[in-house]
Amino acid sequence: MTTVALKDVTKVFPDGTLAVDNVNLDVNDGEFMVLLGPSGCGKSTVLRMIAGLEEPTSGAVLLDGAFANDLPPRERKIAMVFQDFALYPHMSVNDNIGFPLRLAGVASASRDERIQDVASALGIRDVLARRPSQLSGGQRQRVAMGRAIVRRPGLFLMDEPLSNLDSGLRAELRAEISGLTRELGVTTIYVTHDQAEALTMADRVAIMRGGVLQDVGTPTQVYGRPATLYVAAFLGSPRMNLMEASVYVHLDRYVTLNLGDQALYLPWEDIRSRAVAHYHGERIVVGMRAEALTPVAPDTHGHVLQGRVRYLEHHGHESLAFLDIGATAVALDDVVPPTENGPGGQRGLRRFGQVMQRLAGRSAEPESAQRGDARGSVLSDPGRHHRRAGELAVRLAPYPAISAGHPMAVAVRMDAVHFFDERGDRIDVGWR
Repeated sequence: MTTVALKDVTKVFPDGTLAVDNVNLDVNDGEFMVLLGPSGCGKSTVLRMIAGLEEPTSGAVLLDGAFANDLPPRERKIAMVFQDFALYPHMSVNDNIGFPLRLAGVASASRDERIQDVASALGIRDVLARRPSQLSGGQRQRVAMGRAIVRRPGLFLMDEPLSNLDSGLRAELRAEISGLTRELGVTTIYVTHDQAEALTMADRVAIMRGGVLQDVGTPTQVYGRPATLYVAAFLGSPRMNLMEASVYVHLDRYVTLNLGDQALYLPWEDIRSRAVAHYHGERIVVGMRAEALTPVAPDTHGHVLQGRVRYLEHHGHESLAFLDIGATAVALDDVVPPTENGPGGQRGLRRFGQVMQRLAGRSAEPESAQRGDARGSVLSDPGRHHRRAGELAVRLAPYPAISAGHPMAVAVRMDAVHFFDERGDRIDVGWR
């Protein structure tokens, strides 16, 4: 099989577009790695550079530890599955699957045997005589998979292979693809914008935005302890609740996190309190997923937030209540990609930067700006119109007996609360 390593890989297109910015990533032998991110984040460009279809502007692509930048695609022992299947319409399924073997000069008897084996594994043996136009979308996708598998490559590259299929078929093929690649033991790099695919299929997930690698880890790691504010907001349904909080330290007792007129208290015994305490007198971002919030009686003591239901969403198996607690939200749109304004993020988050009023008598200019930090602040200006009311998404039983305007109290699991600084980086001690 094949290992893949990207070392300081950057891709700038001729028109000056920075598609991939200094990416470093290692993919282990036999690993199923998923590149996850929104459209235009650079994930497909990374895949094409590994395949040899694009040349890096700088940096190195290593296959099995060997420099591969100058290696032509046909010598990389790679099979690629595309979003549009790319089947030959005038050929039968049998000929489509066997086409790479015919090009390689494999004998007819051996070729037929391998085609039959692959078709049986993919459940398409009964359609070998048909042409692509006579197949369903799921069958065409299996044919494309078969054409890649029959070559017995050392590396599979899959570029959103399920995006054209309906949701039910996607779920079915997710299990088939992940099971088959693990059975074959082939190193796989899979590109998708669908977090459900990433979290259910991957051994590890690499999350990208604006050409920048944001986080890499197992599905449990990137979901449970995201490295950046963007990853925290991108993963999960509903999205993580992100609120501005001002920090006040009661030394050796607790750290107060003021959310508007309400507060949460981080016990001093919690190891994270030491890291958060460094932001005394400043504002940070506090993140809470819906599963960390539990409706309780209004007179409950402890880590409890009070509010009123702004609106409800019913999803059949559950309902979501969106609770107005009088805090200020940090929206995902505020977290501008560092590369938005050119290489290196020259202005990065500056359109939301220069907005953080220090509460300890410091300059209104963010400390990051004073240091020359290009990424700026993700926290909003207290006096600006883009200030958003904080709504907590809370999971409830299906069709609860409440409505908009109903008062509600929720208990917060403090061990499941996340903390991020003004630049969107995780605040934690030994966080992974």
